[in-house]
Amino acid sequence: MPVIATLTLNPAMDLSVSTARVTSTEKLRCSLPRHDPGGGGINVARVVDTLGGDAVAIYPAGGPFGDLLTRALDQLGLAHRPVPIVGDTRESFTVDEFETGLQYRFVLPGPCLSADELTRCLDALASLDPAPRYLVLSGSFPPGVALTFYDDLLRLTRRIGASLVVDLSGEPLAYAARRGGAYLLKPSLNELSTLVGRPIASEVEQEQALRGLMANGCAQIIVLSLGAEGALMAYGEQLHRLRSPQVPVVSAVGAGDSMLGAIVLALAEGRCINEAVRFGIAAGSATVMRPGTELCHHEDVQRLLQLGDGECWAN
Repeated sequence: MPVIATLTLNPAMDLSVSTARVTSTEKLRCSLPRHDPGGGGINVARVVDTLGGDAVAIYPAGGPFGDLLTRALDQLGLAHRPVPIVGDTRESFTVDEFETGLQYRFVLPGPCLSADELTRCLDALASLDPAPRYLVLSGSFPPGVALTFYDDLLRLTRRIGASLVVDLSGEPLAYAARRGGAYLLKPSLNELSTLVGRPIASEVEQEQALRGLMANGCAQIIVLSLGAEGALMAYGEQLHRLRSPQVPVVSAVGAGDSMLGAIVLALAEGRCINEAVRFGIAAGSATVMRPGTELCHHEDVQRLLQLGDGECWAN
């Protein structure tokens, strides 16, 4: 049984196409569509699998897109456990303009989940035998899911002895940070600004914000994702900034999920936290080189890793 489990409360079938330029009222002739199973935790599990690890993805699924999502994960050979729901799994889509290089991402809200359906998601996690060492909660909350679901999940992870990794946004992220208990928290720069209630521009402000969150007990480790600038990591009393290699940017879809998947895999393999974040930065950079909703390739990640300095500090 995989040592990494992911929970995606709001999965999607991701559709990506390209067209010359997006203009109003006109018919837009598009490329052949690409379909990929998506949603934060599902992407994390896919990246773990791509990089040679083992992960199991748990997610609610219903309706035609839920069936398509389940079949797609079967075809990928990824371990997964769908939880049947009454509502329809959502579809999201991305349009790339090949004349300008701009990308448009349309994210739909997803179905409401009942209290019973949420309980069955937790039951699916609790039934994993042996229990996973890492549990990743990643992606958006569907409409109507109470913030206190985080408390239920935190109690479950403590009961089974797993480390909780959190990659959320908006109010769910703010709630998780207030409640604490996470092993690792991975906000973006915009999400960090929301957490601290003020815009953050400089590197000094980034460091001050992370020190404040660590002092408040938000998580044992915080990894601030900075896109092309790399990442800033807080662990104990230490802050460490890691730069990203310069790569051609084709699509940003899934880059943060790729980063997180590689980090958790490296930690599960016993690597130090600094090395794990370097691995994550390489995976995120490898993903932005790929079109549409395609995620990183193993060979690209390994090549980009060679550009780092190999520095490591104990966790």
